[in-house]
Amino acid sequence: MGKVEIIGLGKSGIGAAKLLKKVGKEVTIYDARESDSFRQIKQELAQENITVELGQNLPLNPHNLPELIVVSPGVPWDIPILLEAREKGITTIGEMELAWQYLNSFPWIGITGTNGKTTTTALVEAMLKAGNINTSACGNIGYAASELALESLENPPQWVVAEISSYQIESSRELAPSIGIWTTFTPDHLERHKTIGNYSNIKASLLERSDSKIFNGDDPYIYNMGLERSWKNSYWTSVKGKDFLIGDESRGVFLQDSWIVAFGELIAPISLFKMVGCHNQQNLLLAVAAAKLVGVSKSAIAHTITSFTGVAHRLELIKTINGVDYINDSKATNYDAAQVGLESVNSPVILIAGGKAKEGDDKAWINVIKQKCKAVLLIGEASDLFASRLEAEGYNYYYKVGDMANAITTAQTLAQETCAKVVLLSPACASFDQYNSFEERGEDFRHLVNAH
Repeated sequence: MGKVEIIGLGKSGIGAAKLLKKVGKEVTIYDARESDSFRQIKQELAQENITVELGQNLPLNPHNLPELIVVSPGVPWDIPILLEAREKGITTIGEMELAWQYLNSFPWIGITGTNGKTTTTALVEAMLKAGNINTSACGNIGYAASELALESLENPPQWVVAEISSYQIESSRELAPSIGIWTTFTPDHLERHKTIGNYSNIKASLLERSDSKIFNGDDPYIYNMGLERSWKNSYWTSVKGKDFLIGDESRGVFLQDSWIVAFGELIAPISLFKMVGCHNQQNLLLAVAAAKLVGVSKSAIAHTITSFTGVAHRLELIKTINGVDYINDSKATNYDAAQVGLESVNSPVILIAGGKAKEGDDKAWINVIKQKCKAVLLIGEASDLFASRLEAEGYNYYYKVGDMANAITTAQTLAQETCAKVVLLSPACASFDQYNSFEERGEDFRHLVNAH
């Protein structure tokens, strides 16, 4: 029986372990962290004969080497233990690549990009389901890809719709979607990828391996890369009209006279789409392009456009209290996403920001804060950094409140005092200082708001 070792006890690591156990492998999960919730998971997995080792890194015992190491998305691809494993000839892959090995007989739609991935993925999934296609979204959204692979052994999908981060692409060298979508590109994850060129090349590699490629023509970086690389078999989208497409309009999806036009066919008026913001219209056009390539009918696409209200943790209206909208944008984990979130809501705004800071350029984000925010409530590790940055840019209406509970209490008071229309959680940060995930952070916000 083959021995497999997995790094990371998150959703992906557990999904990989269950899949491998099902196909007869001996599985151990390693995680350097320890907590009560992890110890609980360890006990539960022991019932399934999956060993979990907490508080320690994966050992490479020369007398008992594994045949395979599977890496969760949050684990850097170039840590010493993985470099050593590859030198020793041990196959090392990401959890997404493992899932691909079991799901590659089905066509994939692979969706990547700095921002917009989750909404685009959810829209594609909804359109395919409206067209009676058996599918499930996986990756950064919903299922871990390995969970879907495990389920496919009993209930095979017709299409796999996968949200794929740069971390997952980096550790999935074979994964080749039938349709690849690139939503947006701005500097992110530079603490991991070091240079914008490395980050961009990782994203581009997924599209290069895709049979058909769909690009957001309104993103200047992607547009210029498209001109340079003249990608074959590509389709372009633009909310600005057909003049902003690369190539023939018959391969384009764009807005014209407030209508969505896809490959020469009128689909529906854009006014039927309920999500706010130009960026969401871009996400919609990318999804329409994919659905058309799959063969979903115009009526099923139009039905999705009218009924789709958004995804959890992305500009999600939780509740209106005394005329103030409380909006959860916990998925805004970098400056660009947080800027888009802030631009999309009504002002004046009380903004809740902070968490584990990422590298990047915050100036455009702070400029929008200066225009729209009555106050910024700072939580988590980034509080001191954000306070000094806001002050340096001439903005002094910030409060260090520590955690989410204090942020909600303070926001309620300030919203009444300042006649704010919106309290917006849009952190511009990762969540890992106070939470296990952006979802957990968003659920905490939801719970606290609903408790008031």
